[in-house]
Amino acid sequence: MNEVVNSGVMNIASLVVSVVVILIGLILWFFINRASSRTNEQIELLEALLDQQKRQNALLRRLCEANEPEKADKKTIESQKSVDDEDIIRLVAER
Repeated sequence: MNEVVNSGVMNIASLVVSVVVILIGLILWFFINRASSRTNEQIELLEALLDQQKRQNALLRRLCEANEPEKADKKTIESQKSVDDEDIIRLVAER
């Protein structure tokens, strides 16, 4: 009689342990799946940001190229330097 009662208790205990393990597994699966979904959303947002930044960089390059001053001749640069030098000399206080 003891063997019949003990075997019934053991069956219930193993069933309870199985249910607890399954519940823990489901809870872990839920949190891992949730974290994975959030990570995928963040990756999509980062990719969208990267695409926008690439577009902005391309537009900025176009603007910079369009607004580049034309290169001046050497004579013009030298004449501007001499004028700048004369201005500096004129700024020096005379005693």
